[in-house]
Amino acid sequence: MELLYQGTSEPNLLYFPGLFGDNPIPIYNMIQIGPVRITFYGLLIATGMLLAMIYAFKVFRKVGVDPDKAIDAIIGGIIGGIVGARIYFVAFNWGSYGLDFSSWDSFWATFSRLFKTWEGGMAIYGGLIGALLIGGLIAKWRKIPLPALLDVVGIGFLLGQGIGRWGNFFNVEAFGDNTTLPWGMTSESISRYLAIHQSSLEKIGVAIDPQVPVHPTFFYESVWCLIGFILLALYLKHRKFDGEVFLIYLAYYGAERFLVEGLRTDSLMIGSLRVSQLLAGVLVLASVLAILIIRSKIKGNHDENYLKLFVLTEEGQRIAQKLPLLKEEAVQENPDEKTAAEEEEKDGSDH
Repeated sequence: MELLYQGTSEPNLLYFPGLFGDNPIPIYNMIQIGPVRITFYGLLIATGMLLAMIYAFKVFRKVGVDPDKAIDAIIGGIIGGIVGARIYFVAFNWGSYGLDFSSWDSFWATFSRLFKTWEGGMAIYGGLIGALLIGGLIAKWRKIPLPALLDVVGIGFLLGQGIGRWGNFFNVEAFGDNTTLPWGMTSESISRYLAIHQSSLEKIGVAIDPQVPVHPTFFYESVWCLIGFILLALYLKHRKFDGEVFLIYLAYYGAERFLVEGLRTDSLMIGSLRVSQLLAGVLVLASVLAILIIRSKIKGNHDENYLKLFVLTEEGQRIAQKLPLLKEEAVQENPDEKTAAEEEEKDGSDH
């Protein structure tokens, strides 16, 4: 077993001058066990996903979601999230991933890079889009109450993101611009990156000194997400309608991303616009507006069943209490049972 950084035994020496002076923290970002290399980035992403799933399956029944049906949507969402995160990142970094058709070897070398997610290069918003698209379609197919499902998933996202962001720490990436705050960090690789991108950053109004420590923006997002996980987990039982917690998640995460993205030096760009910052701002406004409108409609509607929480319905209660489904619900769940029952009835009447 051997610790490595970018495939070599030499660590990346990370300094926090305001906290530890000239004493560096040696950083490794992968471990080699025999012929197998495991990146800490991938390990932390997987750990975040696992803990988010453990949380979700503990509370699904509390919102009226059948965990046995939800597993299909969760697995589909994970696959869609990984694919979506990679496609989003590559699409906005195509200059770094363009295909080289000059020879077969060159083409294969550039083409294979598109799939090397373990090297980093994943975009959270692409992951959200992919997860919601695939997971949502499967939820509809499995007749899962999607808004209730998303409430739990949104909380799980915060837990997974809070843990997964530490993969950026071990890769020494996703940092911000210069800071004089005590927790500012620097390293040879950070200084080299800033020196290479100094002119391009200046074009978007970011003045950089490669020798000055930078904001650990991955840490800001991690703390924000973990605090959000606790707050939304506590609020879940107080929600006014299914889907409210997910909308709060979008607004809460979007607010952080809008602020922190402005500090980053590796933002995905469209011209002079930061893509994630723009999208975050739109999500905050849209989510807050949606919550206000829906709450207003509920308050003004005197029908107690209007936008009633699914868990309070008869079907939701049976799921929450682990009771067997009613005959009508079982038939909706498995139409083959209805066909079999009709055939039995027909055979009986023939005799």
